[in-house]
Amino acid sequence: MRLYAIAVYLFLYAPIGIIILFSFNAGRHASDFRGFSVKWYGKALDNPFVMDALTTSLTVAFTTAVLASLMGTMAALALQRVQGRLRALYDGVIYIAIMIPGIVIGIATLIALVTAFNFLNPLLASAWPGGKPPRLNMGYASLIGAHTMFTMALVIVIVRTRIAGMDRTLIEASTDLYATPWRTFRQVTLPQIFPAILAGFLLSFTFSFDDFIIAFFVAGSESTLPIYVFSSIRRGVTPEINAIGTMVLGVSLSLLVAAQFLLRMKARQARAAG
Repeated sequence: MRLYAIAVYLFLYAPIGIIILFSFNAGRHASDFRGFSVKWYGKALDNPFVMDALTTSLTVAFTTAVLASLMGTMAALALQRVQGRLRALYDGVIYIAIMIPGIVIGIATLIALVTAFNFLNPLLASAWPGGKPPRLNMGYASLIGAHTMFTMALVIVIVRTRIAGMDRTLIEASTDLYATPWRTFRQVTLPQIFPAILAGFLLSFTFSFDDFIIAFFVAGSESTLPIYVFSSIRRGVTPEINAIGTMVLGVSLSLLVAAQFLLRMKARQARAAG
């Protein structure tokens, strides 16, 4: 079993290690290692197309994570009061949104947005008093909207799991002590579900930042980092692509470590207060 586990981990992580190793390649070809060098990191950071795509991805991912965390948390709290067949219907819709393949979500979102734009743009043109009317197109808004709808389901599942396991007696005690609903939420409910909200935020950020399939359909003229990488590797894989992948991996791991540190520090503070 130990050898089997080692083989599985090698199968999963050896390709990632190879990408990291060849990102320090001094040669021009990704598969021809000619010594260690960090020049490809500098070239990637000096590439204006890479930086524009990175800025787009970070903006979309952060906005998506904030919106998905807010709306997903509110939906999770509201669904706790729904019972019976309506609750089962909502649960089915949420899990279906998670299980549907990304390509289906991308195509469906593209069709829905194009249909809506074809209906709304003539109305804006006819209602605009003068000058050139605004025109709805694919871009930042469509990217954020599509990613928010997809990742919000993940936040709902995570937060609802935490709500189901939290201590309800504290909420009842707060009500017995004549606390307002807002104060009960701020001082009792929110501290208990905050780790789940933070986890949903990080997961939403990661899914949005790494997404290629949905973004490919709804990005319009905008280019996210995964779209840029896909366009670049069609001309061949270079050490610059490996450097970009290594930097993205480093940022993702740093966020996870920071979140884990914050959660552990909060748990220690809660134990000390208890």
